[in-house]
Amino acid sequence: MDHPSSSATPMQWLIQCRLKRREALKGSLLGAAALALGGVSQARAGCDDEQKVDLSLDPTTLAFKPVPAAIADDHQVSGGYVAEAVIRWGDAVLADAPAFDPSQHSAEAQAKQFGYNNDFLAFMPLPAGSDNADHGLLCVNHEYVNPVLMAPEARRKDPELAQERAAIEMAAHGHTVVEIKRNAKGQWEPVAGGRYNRRITAHTPMTLSGPAAGHARLRTHADPSGAHVLGTLNNCAGGVTPWGTILTAEENFHKYFDGHTSDPLEAPAHKAYGLGRGAAFPWAQFEPRFDLAQSPREPNRFGWVVEIDPYDPQSTPVKHTALGRFKHEAATTALTRDGRVVVYSGDDETFQFLYRFVSARAMNPNDRQANLGLLDEGVLSVARFSEEGTLQWLPLIHGQGPLTAENGFHDQGEVLIETRRAAALLGATPMDRPEDVEPNPVNGKVYVMLTNNKSRQPSEVDPANPRCNNQYGHVLELTPPGPDAPEHDAETFRWDVFLLAGPLDGEAEARYHPLTAHHGSWMAAPDNCCFDKRGRLWITTDQGGSQAKRNHPDGVYGMDVDGPGRGLPKRLYAAPRDAELCGPCFTPDNATLFVAVQHPSEHKKVAYENPTTRWPDFDPALPPRPAVVAIRRVDGGPIGG
Repeated sequence: MDHPSSSATPMQWLIQCRLKRREALKGSLLGAAALALGGVSQARAGCDDEQKVDLSLDPTTLAFKPVPAAIADDHQVSGGYVAEAVIRWGDAVLADAPAFDPSQHSAEAQAKQFGYNNDFLAFMPLPAGSDNADHGLLCVNHEYVNPVLMAPEARRKDPELAQERAAIEMAAHGHTVVEIKRNAKGQWEPVAGGRYNRRITAHTPMTLSGPAAGHARLRTHADPSGAHVLGTLNNCAGGVTPWGTILTAEENFHKYFDGHTSDPLEAPAHKAYGLGRGAAFPWAQFEPRFDLAQSPREPNRFGWVVEIDPYDPQSTPVKHTALGRFKHEAATTALTRDGRVVVYSGDDETFQFLYRFVSARAMNPNDRQANLGLLDEGVLSVARFSEEGTLQWLPLIHGQGPLTAENGFHDQGEVLIETRRAAALLGATPMDRPEDVEPNPVNGKVYVMLTNNKSRQPSEVDPANPRCNNQYGHVLELTPPGPDAPEHDAETFRWDVFLLAGPLDGEAEARYHPLTAHHGSWMAAPDNCCFDKRGRLWITTDQGGSQAKRNHPDGVYGMDVDGPGRGLPKRLYAAPRDAELCGPCFTPDNATLFVAVQHPSEHKKVAYENPTTRWPDFDPALPPRPAVVAIRRVDGGPIGG
């Protein structure tokens, strides 16, 4: 077979590589997945066609040199770019916040300061509704805390301070809204005491709305109405609505509840969500709502998507039960052709599912207030992937199929409270940790980050999850129908494997653009993503403890989704030691890319006194501090070129 010319498209490369591998792949599900790869190819193993082209020619539109794969105490960014911390754990948010002092920290101080382990980010321009790229609100989730890195050993082990430590941890969770501005040098700075600045914590009053609001299984001794709840927990990824509010997703809420319940209804439901295996935090000692024996229904009030209005600091956040209860990662939005709102979300656990919500009513572009109730009524569906490359959205509607009283679902509220069980009964496809799910505003396709699944056995492999012991994760590309505009409400989509992540050693069966080894960077554990104005995909990664074993830092990777450079990732930024990266988002002019650096120095053998890095301050008197970083070009141009 002749080798392809240097002008061959990635798809042409793939077709010819496939012909050479067809017999080896024939009959295997991994082979079926490879044939579904839409325009990317195995980067090295099994195909040597790239040797016949000019390897000096970079096919991508991304005009930067990738950061080398080496872990360092400090973060690293490509040449011609700068990366600067904008706000760090403990920095002032409210006007009367005290200076950060970890040796004398208090819950009262933390409730006024920037929280811990920043995750999802959104830049909301000021004034509201504008495209201002120099002034806006930075909206930030705070997923969880690392107590061992938050206080000196003496304070950490003092039994008299146990309740205060728990209160600090609760105040460090939730969400921050902080006003930021770009100064004359192009640097981003928080606005001290900005009038929009707000901290939302584990104690912030919220309301429940939608079909499950007021349900008997949401009622507690503290809230007999089942319509009000204190706080939001383990907020991971999220999204922005077309009317300018934030959707923050509650993920691993099970970590905060301790004990067991004998309630015959709640006990099996607790098990399905990982409750009853012991809490990661001792909050149940001080607040009965976190004790499963005393308050078995309290966990049902978490695991939702929460809507926050960043432009109204007096507004009450709303937990939207119509979007289902599970370990939400992401709540990203799109509009149908008739103006209804679609919300995509993943359930971030191995063998869990991908979801889509479609609102019953259309958005009113002239009535923002009316849009605040759009997420209370609509249809939640779960995804089933076929071997033929189609995806079917299965509605989770009480009374349809197995979702009946005979199976324990007496109303729509119970379908939503036990979304996982309902989805499994419908025959949804168990996925490899579906995390961020983002529609591309340029090509209309939807991209799903599947972080990893080391528990998948050979007998459990399927084309949408094509590797057993999937250590490295992969990305799916979903294509809604529609010749002119994507029909995000369609019952059936097409799907492809966009890339299979992993090192370029052949053993991982990684698949990217065939020139990745020469111009790009391999990645592992895709987690969050976003798109720039050109529709290019930007992915952040979360390898956990594996990054140290591979000496391969988590990073921010940009790549084309179309054209000759499709599927060729380049690492723009590398996280500091033992940190992961989350929440990438752009300013409207694409001149700044914000990323969240989470848990620097998170390692089994570290403590406050001996961290693996003291990023970002590198002050021997200060611990490592999660922070939001602004990445920008030195010349002020758009990120990526």
